[in-house]
Amino acid sequence: QVQLVESGGGLVQPGGSLRLSCAASGSIFSTLAMGWYRQAPGKQRELVASILSGGSTNYANSVKGRFTISRDNAKNTVYLQMNSLKPEDTAVYYCNALPPQLHWGQGTQVTVSS
Repeated sequence: QVQLVESGGGLVQPGGSLRLSCAASGSIFSTLAMGWYRQAPGKQRELVASILSGGSTNYANSVKGRFTISRDNAKNTVYLQMNSLKPEDTAVYYCNALPPQLHWGQGTQVTVSS
């Protein structure tokens, strides 16, 4: 059973940056396509970025050019670098496989506000 632990969220002003981390247990991590998802209050959870086991990436239009997903298979960790943050990026951010077949972690809160 792969467990996911997200960290790195916080309160940031518009235009600021944050780097999220997701540590995964289990030996199958390197074989999984992984994604960062987010859920804003009153909205459905959405996929914002994904990365295949080989490193190919894809982004939602709303974050393209501002967010960068990466992974370190040796550390069983996936990252999300978020730049030029906007108030509409405020949400709880989660990582999971693509599709989300793993048990969800607790997520990490990102709040963008002045």
